[in-house]
Amino acid sequence: MLTDLYIYFLPVLAVIIGYVISIFLKPGSSSGFKLLLAFSGAYLLAVTVLELLPDVYREPDSGIGVFIMLGLLLQIVLEFLSKGVEHGHLHFNQKSTAFPILLLISLSLHSLLEGFPLDKDNHLLHGVVVHKIPVAAILSVFLVQSKLSKAKVFLFLAFFALMTPLGSWLKNSVPVISQYSDYINAVVIGIFLHVSTTILFESSKNHSFNASKLGVIILGILLAYFI
Repeated sequence: MLTDLYIYFLPVLAVIIGYVISIFLKPGSSSGFKLLLAFSGAYLLAVTVLELLPDVYREPDSGIGVFIMLGLLLQIVLEFLSKGVEHGHLHFNQKSTAFPILLLISLSLHSLLEGFPLDKDNHLLHGVVVHKIPVAAILSVFLVQSKLSKAKVFLFLAFFALMTPLGSWLKNSVPVISQYSDYINAVVIGIFLHVSTTILFESSKNHSFNASKLGVIILGILLAYFI
């Protein structure tokens, strides 16, 4: 029972940790934050390739590849709306007092979908948690420095934090979602492939890797394989 609760609790905790990190670090300029982002991309990519991909292909189905590509295309659309916060960037106008509804919709849909394949018996939960921490940190910095009221900032972060647990709950509670879980997971694979590879290729200046980044990337892959 306790392990079941982890599926719902840990993604929320990741957002809280991201908010705390945003208080002490400056996402985008902090070397420690960039290393965390690179580690999260490597871990998420490794878990996707090592666990999610074999799982959806356990039975031959030519349609799975189509849904993986749909997921990749969907993430491109979502990043157009979110300005790339999923992989460490955010380019909204912070002087605006308008509530960033497109950003909320994009991040919420992304978070909702990533909750569907989470399971207490696989490592994807850890990958999603590690991925959400830097995303939440970047988002928190943007929201706190914007002209939004504290109530709206709290509402945004709370809504964002609850979307992944909601996706997990829907998967476990709605039979039709479980029935088509392989196709939904294939869409999520496409999303994760795009996000994780973008993080890795954009995590270094001029797309070059220094020893520290290479080290955390290798560490992320090894942890995903052995843990």
